[in-house]
Amino acid sequence: MKTTVSKKGQITIPKPLRVRLGIRPHQVLEVREERDRLVLVKCETGDALDQVFGVLKLRHSTDGLVAALRDRKHKA
Repeated sequence: MKTTVSKKGQITIPKPLRVRLGIRPHQVLEVREERDRLVLVKCETGDALDQVFGVLKLRHSTDGLVAALRDRKHKA
């Protein structure tokens, strides 16, 4: 498969390769040069915060939680 480098130096990884290799949007890839070749390696372990971002489902909005905490502080 071939791809073209954009003016910004970006490339598009063809969809069949992304699907087969399990590369998702925002997946971190390490870029290496090996023997005059460009090699992309999937990074399985990223920032721990990135891995859990959005996992918790809150019953209340963030604004509601902040208001409740402020109210609790004023009552103490």
